[in-house]
Amino acid sequence: MRVLVVSAPLIGHVAPLLPLAAALRDAGHEVLVATAADGLRAVRPGLPVRAVAPAFDFGRIARRVLLRHPLTARAELAGTAGTRGAGLLFGAVNDQLADGVVALAGQWRPDLVVHEPFAVAGALAAATLGVPAVRQENALFDGRELARATLARLGPALRRHGLTELPPPAAAIAVAPPSVLRQDGWPMRYATEAGGELPDWLREPGERPRVLVSRSTVAGPGSAGPMPAVVAVADRVDAEFVLVRPEARLARRALPGNVRTVDWIPVPAALPASAALVHHGGAGSVLSALIAGVPQLATVGAGDRRHNAKLVTARGAGIAARTRDITADTLTRLVTDTALRDAARQVSAEIAAMPAPSELVRRLESLG
Repeated sequence: MRVLVVSAPLIGHVAPLLPLAAALRDAGHEVLVATAADGLRAVRPGLPVRAVAPAFDFGRIARRVLLRHPLTARAELAGTAGTRGAGLLFGAVNDQLADGVVALAGQWRPDLVVHEPFAVAGALAAATLGVPAVRQENALFDGRELARATLARLGPALRRHGLTELPPPAAAIAVAPPSVLRQDGWPMRYATEAGGELPDWLREPGERPRVLVSRSTVAGPGSAGPMPAVVAVADRVDAEFVLVRPEARLARRALPGNVRTVDWIPVPAALPASAALVHHGGAGSVLSALIAGVPQLATVGAGDRRHNAKLVTARGAGIAARTRDITADTLTRLVTDTALRDAARQVSAEIAAMPAPSELVRRLESLG
């Protein structure tokens, strides 16, 4: 088969699609990834990628959408807009992707299109060719709702390509562990491709509990994440803190003796030797910590971050906190609370029992 994999043009959206894409390639199928802008940087050698919107600028789109819809913008920044905010933002994103994805599909002629919920332009391209589309989850929402919210804003793009609606997907792939969130579709173990090299000292546990502290790969409000708050109290916590890719201004500061910095590393590969993860609340970070079975502190913030943090605390596998509420006691609890660790390990075992991406190849072949 020829399989076109379509993602929104953001690193955190593309990376979770790549393990299944690689499994399809390894099974002998031709695979092409379609994305744009920052998303291009996520694709590793061995998987061909095509830019479908060369002039794409996510920040410009986001600013324009938020200025036009101030009430939704306020809710989105507070993390309370749900699929309403996502629909507005990614509807505009997909409107810019649609023509390029349809044109690429028309040239390359895939037999199957795999797309994430924030990239319904992939489903649009599949419909123009009359080939099956598969929705692969890469977040911790109900992908059906996300796709519906985005599609509701795509009327002009549909009309440009002679359509009034899209058929339902031929199948869906669910990646959330069911005890955290039940999603529609075939279950598949979440995996992601992460760039960077892992230093040897991060491969083994340190003398003190090691806490990785990461931030968003998307620029914008709160992009520094929890790092400044962690640094402010780190010297009162019996742990080693590793700031992953800190902003330059923070990296230049005099840091406490138990705080180190590293450049871009594959965080999932560093988690097994770590005691905990503190992060901005993105779905990829949540799932990476759950896979590793380590407690996490997810900060409450814009977009899906409040939603994701609440899922973590509801399962008992971590702590949700606003960045200004991070204290030495909060971080001490993160590395000492055995109930958090036990719950995280339970979810890790649950994820390990889900089918690997390679195990879904046969099911996808039956659709093409």
